[in-house]
Amino acid sequence: MTEEKIPLLGARAVILIFLIAFAVRLAAIAAVGFQTLRFGDARAYVFAAQELVRTGHYPLATEPFYFRAPGYPVFLVAATLGHPDRIALAKIANAALGAFAAVALAFLSARIFRRRGVALATAAAASIHPGFVFFSTDIQSESLFLLLLLAAGWLLLASTDRPSSSLALLAGAAVALAALTRPSALALAPLLAAPLFDRRYPMRVRSHVAAAAFLGFLCTLAPWTLRNAFVYRELVPVNDAGGSAFYQGNSDWMVRFYRLKSVEEYRSWSAAMFADLERQTRAIEAAAPRSPSAKSRFFLRKVFEERRGDPAGWAKLLLRKAWDWLRPYPNPLFWPVWVVWTVGVFYAVLALLAAIGLVASPRPGVRAFVLAFLLLTMVAHVAIIVVWRYRVPYWDPVLLLYACSGAFLLAELSARRAGIPLAALGQASPGRL
Repeated sequence: MTEEKIPLLGARAVILIFLIAFAVRLAAIAAVGFQTLRFGDARAYVFAAQELVRTGHYPLATEPFYFRAPGYPVFLVAATLGHPDRIALAKIANAALGAFAAVALAFLSARIFRRRGVALATAAAASIHPGFVFFSTDIQSESLFLLLLLAAGWLLLASTDRPSSSLALLAGAAVALAALTRPSALALAPLLAAPLFDRRYPMRVRSHVAAAAFLGFLCTLAPWTLRNAFVYRELVPVNDAGGSAFYQGNSDWMVRFYRLKSVEEYRSWSAAMFADLERQTRAIEAAAPRSPSAKSRFFLRKVFEERRGDPAGWAKLLLRKAWDWLRPYPNPLFWPVWVVWTVGVFYAVLALLAAIGLVASPRPGVRAFVLAFLLLTMVAHVAIIVVWRYRVPYWDPVLLLYACSGAFLLAELSARRAGIPLAALGQASPGRL
């Protein structure tokens, strides 16, 4: 069967998508303030960028427990032309990243579903999606991370469709850059083997494409890993936060977290937990200076010691974390009832439409990849630590892509019953690019 042609979105449509998404994000930034820093990690990112400019070297620590991945601080230096204290400029750069992400989703949708209307609808939804817009309002890494993930997805899919070792090389590099922005993306490396499972081409061709993807990943990640080996004399792929994050997400402190009943209790818990974490970190560093592996081993051992006595309790904790990842509404501990219900209904509808889109997906191979992606990202976070905002850059692009497709399918079904021409639903001329 002849493969359907990928529609061209049109230059004017692409520019309009970008401008609308950019304007929405600028409006959101104006609402919260161009100079305000409300996000808890913002000052650590700014400090890392300032130290990089001041000394020419990345700092050994960006906060009491670990040093952050370098991707976003390096971006801040570049985006602010070497002046990371220019918060407004950094936020505008974040808004541009978010706008480019909306465009990237349009191109990804066009390649998956081969329908211009669905692609443009996906871009429109991404332009105003609350989670994506929120990322642009402060100094946080998710806007950069989201764009890198989408770029990696498009490049890997395009490299498999053509096939193209050059595009695969870039796909691997994009995954590595994503990992250098948020280390949880290291878990995505096995997915670079996806071209091996595309039976449209001989195994020799598939092997070359997959090998190029892994080569791009390793060559992009290696310089930073080698830097860490030189500085710490240990193997540290990205940063030294893994053991600490694992401890935060699986220790007795996390068990206590699920017993909290009020914001006041949370504040007391948070202050005590971070004070204890800092105390233990200082003790480890005094015994083994500049040894990330010593910290990781200590926190891993501590977790297993605490959980060994209650394996059933650990299983219950993991189930609670899994539900925290899956639930469609934000934590009622921190949000008013109307926000919890509004967001819950929004995500429930989005998930339902996405399920319809997945079931009716025109590309079963891509669907299998997407399901593996969803499962892998969930398992990686449940095993270590779950924060609801961590899910947004991983899962929400998938939900939007397939929800828009699902909505079009339902609209087509209704149109057929009503005798409405299907051209009105996105099957018109694709335009020119």
